[in-house]
Amino acid sequence: MNVSIKKWARPALLWCTAAAAISTAQADVITDWNATTQTILVAKGHQGPPGYAFVHIPMYDAVNAIDGRYSVFAVRPASATRAASKEAAAATAAYKVLLGAYPDQTAVLEPAYAASLAAIPNGPLKTRGIAIGEEVAAAWLALRAGDGREVPKTYEFETPGPGVYQRTPPGNTTAVAVAPWLAVMRPFAMTSPSQFRAYGPPDLTSQRYAQDLALTQALGSVNSTERSAAETEIAKFYTESPTTFFSHNLRELAAAKDLGVAGNARLFAQVFTTAGDAMIACWDSKFYFNFWRPATAITTDIDDGNPATVRDASWAAVVPTPGHPEYPAGHGCVSGGYAEALRHFFGTSHVKVTLTSTVAGSVPHVFTNTHQMIDEVIMARVFGGMHFQTSGEHGAIIGRKVGNLVAQNHFKRVAR
Repeated sequence: MNVSIKKWARPALLWCTAAAAISTAQADVITDWNATTQTILVAKGHQGPPGYAFVHIPMYDAVNAIDGRYSVFAVRPASATRAASKEAAAATAAYKVLLGAYPDQTAVLEPAYAASLAAIPNGPLKTRGIAIGEEVAAAWLALRAGDGREVPKTYEFETPGPGVYQRTPPGNTTAVAVAPWLAVMRPFAMTSPSQFRAYGPPDLTSQRYAQDLALTQALGSVNSTERSAAETEIAKFYTESPTTFFSHNLRELAAAKDLGVAGNARLFAQVFTTAGDAMIACWDSKFYFNFWRPATAITTDIDDGNPATVRDASWAAVVPTPGHPEYPAGHGCVSGGYAEALRHFFGTSHVKVTLTSTVAGSVPHVFTNTHQMIDEVIMARVFGGMHFQTSGEHGAIIGRKVGNLVAQNHFKRVAR
């Protein structure tokens, strides 16, 4: 099969040697509480980006109430802010929000909060910071009540047919769809989950669909002879859970940039607000279009009506296919939002970013601009056999749109 890779050029600085370019700068209260949030989200089995936004937005509002350089996102506290401790405000906001959302996690939260407070000198500035954090957290929890986060939602698989999403891998009779509640969760910055609904997958009878299928069929197969070892590493690199991948990588970037407490509060809030809403928008589109995965499309005996596609009942993806509809690609949406948020935050696409993965055999990936990050993740899902290229491209468009919306309306410098 003669398959060419569309729009894919490997960045000059794709990999670096082990242990390269990862800063060991000291953590601060923002990164500490990001790590604590990660511990809780992993323990609860919850989806990452919206969960982080839920915590980092009130941390930002609490710190920004004292710093005062940027726009309020949701809560402007009435408590006295003059010279208050930003560290106490941030830690208290995070602690109270997490405690309100996860009251069964006191064994993790109480020691973390005690450690944060112990690092801050006692006195009126610490007391003021605590009061600010408590006020912001209480108001934020009230604002987000009933937002649909993590609320169980039933999904019924449709009758098999051309293009219709089915359980993966084919033949699995017990698989369930992952997190259908995300499709209807109240967003943080968007007006609705459908605000940036995707264009829709290519028609099954189109040339583009045939090209998409042939590309994934050739490069995403567990037995592919056309995928290189480097491309296999790329495919597996991005299979680390989004709940940990985006979090630890942003902590590493923050350490390298040394932005301070106020800068990190804004960075983490902007990135996870964007990534969280991008994920919500993505799931809206996924369950709206309900499009089948390559694992189904390539192996099924259902006729797709396209004479240019070739069935292969023995085909299997190199990476296990996640349990949610194919279009658009979730990693395209979230990674696109992540990259776009970084572009807006730093005011340029020329941001050097080192990404690491906990997946065995992975090496650090170094990018010199945010566009390279998006290009790689689109192809990573093709190399893994989980997605079609168009799905990744359309997902990245969603991420970019959400990133632009967030930057245009939030986290903006204010006149003083």
